[in-house]
Amino acid sequence: MFKQILLILLLVFIAGSVHGRGSHVINFRWPNLYPESCAWDPKSDHFVVGSLRHRQLISVSDAGVAAALLSDDSLPANSSFLGISLDPRHHRILAVVHRSSPPFSALAAYDRATLRRLFLTPLDDLLPSPTLANDVAADYKGNAYVTDSANDVIYKVNEQGEATILSRSQSFKPQAVDTTVHYHNCGLNGVVYNSKGYLLVTQSNTGKLFKVDADDGGARQVLLNKELTAADGIALRRDGVVTVVSQQKLYFIKSDDSWGGGSVFDETTLDEERQASAVAVGAENRVYVLYGHVNEGVSGNGERDSFGIVEVESEHENKEEKVWVFVLIGLGMAYFMFWRFQMRKLAHNMNKKTS
Repeated sequence: MFKQILLILLLVFIAGSVHGRGSHVINFRWPNLYPESCAWDPKSDHFVVGSLRHRQLISVSDAGVAAALLSDDSLPANSSFLGISLDPRHHRILAVVHRSSPPFSALAAYDRATLRRLFLTPLDDLLPSPTLANDVAADYKGNAYVTDSANDVIYKVNEQGEATILSRSQSFKPQAVDTTVHYHNCGLNGVVYNSKGYLLVTQSNTGKLFKVDADDGGARQVLLNKELTAADGIALRRDGVVTVVSQQKLYFIKSDDSWGGGSVFDETTLDEERQASAVAVGAENRVYVLYGHVNEGVSGNGERDSFGIVEVESEHENKEEKVWVFVLIGLGMAYFMFWRFQMRKLAHNMNKKTS
């Protein structure tokens, strides 16, 4: 009987955990940091964030303790770190370097252990027009993929720091863009690598998602059930769910056909005043949004030292999880009642034999 009671108590505890666990909120402070991107480092259990105002990468613990990870004063003056990606197989930190005036875009790679810079690869010479390198993702072979939001181009930088144009597909050319929105000049933006050999890339000014072959650069639009308005950063959960962030919403997307098409199955409203710009998958497959006040950081007029990294959950998935928990509790109770009935029946039969 003790085992049966223990089972019931365990199921009740699981149900309480589902209802009781709140979202993880990380508030951290750093003068005028204005981080545009973040990445989760599972080795240190910290987030790594960049800065629109400083040539620094900052480490942020899950308790909100911020510390300087690296400062690179050899980078051009007034440049900043945009997209960040960790390359655990090659023990590197990859960071997009950008300066608006005079224009400068590059990819920097740093050794994760020593923080020594491995290379700085300029990307401005690959096209005749000014570039706006934005986000970066790494594959398992040491290649990095960088989006250019001004030209709708994806660059490929190999492990030695040699850069080429991977894709400038006609699929990226928007048919119509709403020129009244402030992000109308921002094209390809967030990028994530899928282990099956392709990239998933967001396009801010159209709200579209693209699948791009990591070898030949062939691209096609992922057919979704709705547009990802003002799409920015993107992250891939270990269960295959893709999350895309805008300043207004976090989109949860899944696909049953290797991203020929996809379905936005949930969207969570964000705190628009805090201007989210990045999303990362942390420990236990939990999804976090970076509130970096990027519009204020780009304008250069404000001053701020408080920022946030906040866990965001899918209400749709939470409801499904709760249903399964209560199904398990119901099965456990049914088992317990059946066992109790059998024990009573057995005791009754034994009493009859004794009498």
